[in-house]
Amino acid sequence: MVAALSGAELATPLAFGAKANGEAKDTKAIQTALDTVHQAGGGTVRFPAGRYLSGLLQLRSNVSIWLDNGATLLMSPDNNDFMPAAAERPALAFRAALLAGEDVESVSIWGDGVIECDRKKRGGPKPVSLLRCKRISIRGVSIRNSPNYTISLLGCENVVIDGIEIRNGWADGIDPDCSRNVRISNCFVESIDDAICLKASGALGELSSTDNVTVDNCVLRTASIHFKCGTESCRDFSNITLSNCTFQGGMGMRHGNPGLAFYTVDGGALRNVSINNVVMQDVGIPLAIRRGKRDRCQIGVAGVLESIRIANITARNAKLPSVIAGLPDAPVRDVTIDGFSVAMARTDAVTRELTDIPERANAYPDPTMFGLLPAHGLYIHHAAEITMRGLQMPAAAEEKRAAIVMDDVSASRIESLNAAQVWLNNVQSSGIYGAVGKPRVRVSGDKSRELQLGADVQVAADADVPKGLF
Repeated sequence: MVAALSGAELATPLAFGAKANGEAKDTKAIQTALDTVHQAGGGTVRFPAGRYLSGLLQLRSNVSIWLDNGATLLMSPDNNDFMPAAAERPALAFRAALLAGEDVESVSIWGDGVIECDRKKRGGPKPVSLLRCKRISIRGVSIRNSPNYTISLLGCENVVIDGIEIRNGWADGIDPDCSRNVRISNCFVESIDDAICLKASGALGELSSTDNVTVDNCVLRTASIHFKCGTESCRDFSNITLSNCTFQGGMGMRHGNPGLAFYTVDGGALRNVSINNVVMQDVGIPLAIRRGKRDRCQIGVAGVLESIRIANITARNAKLPSVIAGLPDAPVRDVTIDGFSVAMARTDAVTRELTDIPERANAYPDPTMFGLLPAHGLYIHHAAEITMRGLQMPAAAEEKRAAIVMDDVSASRIESLNAAQVWLNNVQSSGIYGAVGKPRVRVSGDKSRELQLGADVQVAADADVPKGLF
């Protein structure tokens, strides 16, 4: 018989019959410990060193989990020990997890221990899944071999994720969906799918935004996208910041393996984003920005993509050019890039005509969706109010493509350019102000208007350019 606990006391699963040997299932003992502490008014369930094999555990309000150094919470290999995902109600999929919280408050998962999922492929429970939860803290723990989204947040508020390590995740690392006031700091995330992915899906059964998210001092390593807003974008993203992070690619080229990706394709708005001080190594594509019209939630509009500030980005050994692409009737607007240095791992000694590039307005957003691009550094298509300063995009000797191609772009400017070639096609009310090494600027398109190109560039105009433009 277990003695009654006061809210201030620590409980351990061992006190409720856990074996902690990695063989006997300790699910009932752990859940009893959580429930007992909750009923006593709150406190901490402490896991001393050992291996605690468990199925589904339901988190309780005002109850923290502490994993000692040497403690491992081991996900049961039997999927029958977990609640099955409910395809007819997407929110209920959040119950298919090892640590599941629904409408709970003031919960912490912390310590020096490990959550070991021990899976060899994608598919199965999530390690940590939180639905409509508030005041959540996840600190210090290591989560390994996750078969599903490692930390999944839907409709959550006031979340701190600090100093955790995610190793060998088979799906996404950290996914805040329809959540607000989220801070992710000092983390290492290694995943096959997206490392950190912000979403604004319809999984709650109502449309809700993702706001006030801060990511800093993290190392992200993935075969997919390192930091993404979208693809699920039925509602808005706003007030998003990322700073002082390192991205490590080289694991694969899933969706082009972008470093930074900002997509709104389902009708929501994406605005007020600030990115600063990011170093990328071996990523597929440093930057991808896409405004499309997949319209998964049948809103019927292309959404809004504007007010993006990107500064001090260094990418080395990148595989493919960056992309900023809107639609003819829905351009990307108000993007500032200040300090963007890219060195490519390879070159393509071929060219491509702009008329060959498809729009693919309704497709899943992927910067490789357009095929070979006419730029080796940055391709900008259907955009306005794009300001770029301090771009460095050196080209190999065999590279025939321009460093930057701007196609159907207006009210934009390039300052302090350091690149050999630029191509402006149907660009209006825009200019290049200051350049190093007198780069060649090709101008084409009968819609070209009001261009300001200084004496520090070499201008070559195609025959279709309106007479008298220069």
